[in-house]
Amino acid sequence: MSRPAFADHGPYAPPEPSRVLTVVSGDGAPLHVEVHGPEDAPPVVLSHGWTCSTAFWAAQIRELAADHRVIAYDQRGHGRSPASPACTTDLLADDLEAVLAQTLARGEKALVVGHSMGGMAIMAAAARPRFGEHAAAVLLCSTGSSRLVTESRVVPMRAGRVRTWITGRILGSRAPLGPVTPVAMRILKYGTMGAGSSRHMVEACARIVHACPRAVRHAWAGVLETLDLDHGVRELRVPTAVVHGASDRLTPPVHARALAAALPQCVGLTELPGIGHMTPVEVPGPVTGRIRDLVAAYVTGSAVPGPRTGSRPTPVQQTKEDA
Repeated sequence: MSRPAFADHGPYAPPEPSRVLTVVSGDGAPLHVEVHGPEDAPPVVLSHGWTCSTAFWAAQIRELAADHRVIAYDQRGHGRSPASPACTTDLLADDLEAVLAQTLARGEKALVVGHSMGGMAIMAAAARPRFGEHAAAVLLCSTGSSRLVTESRVVPMRAGRVRTWITGRILGSRAPLGPVTPVAMRILKYGTMGAGSSRHMVEACARIVHACPRAVRHAWAGVLETLDLDHGVRELRVPTAVVHGASDRLTPPVHARALAAALPQCVGLTELPGIGHMTPVEVPGPVTGRIRDLVAAYVTGSAVPGPRTGSRPTPVQQTKEDA
C-alpha cells in the first residue's frame, strides 16, 4: 500500500522507519508496523486512535527514536493496514497482542502508549497473556472506557438523549470528508483540538483524519458508540498514567478522572489546560516527556516515577500518588 499524503515537512512529517514489517493478527489480518531507533534500546509501543495512523505519533517518534526503540502500528483499516470486515474491541486486543508478540523478544518488557481508540485497545487487552508478558507500564492519552457518545461535548447542547443521538449520527456519518480545506480544518479544530492549536498542528491532524477511508471511519464509530471496557480498566494491573486535555470535547475530563479512580495502579493523572483531544500533536513535549519518565521508571528502572510536563510548563494534577 502506498504512503498516504501526510505532512511532508516539519515536526509532524512522519520520519522514515529503520524497519518495516507486516504483523499477522489472530484472524489473519495483516498490520503495518514500523520500528524506529536502535534495536537494543528500551522499547515503546504506540497505539493510535480512531481515524488516525502511525503518522499521528510523528513528533514522539522523532524525539524518542534517538535512544528508544519505538514500535508504531496502524490499526486495521487505518493507514497502511487493510480494512477488515469485522470491527470489535476483541480484535483491537488481538492486534495489539500480535504486535507485542511479533516485535518483542519473549519476556521483553515495554511501555505501551495508547491514544483514544488506541487506549481502548490496551484496556481490551489488559487481561490477555501476551499483554501481561510484555507490558511493563501504560500511558493512556485522551481516552475513555464507556459512555463515549453520551459524555461527548462535540455538539454544543445540554446533555441528554437528543444530544447523544445527534452526536452518534455525526461521528458515525458515512459522508466523505473531502479535501483538507480551511473550512474543514476549522470544523476539525472545533471538534478535536484546543482553541490555541496552531494552523500547522490542525493541518497535520486534518491530513491524517481525512486519509482514513469513510467506510472504516463509520464501522469503528459504531464500536465506539456501544463501548464498554470498564472491566478492562480494572484488569489493567501494571502501573498506568493518564494524560488528557482539559478542553477535550470528544473524551471530556470526566473519562480521565474515572480511569484514574478505577485503575488498580494509577501513577498519575495529568491535566493539560486549554488542550483538546489530540494531545500528542497539540502538546508533543509534555506527552513525550511523560513517556520518557515512565520508561525510565518501569522499563529501564533508571529513575523514580513522577509526573513530568516536558518542554512546555503546564499544571499537573495527581489524583493518586505513586506507591
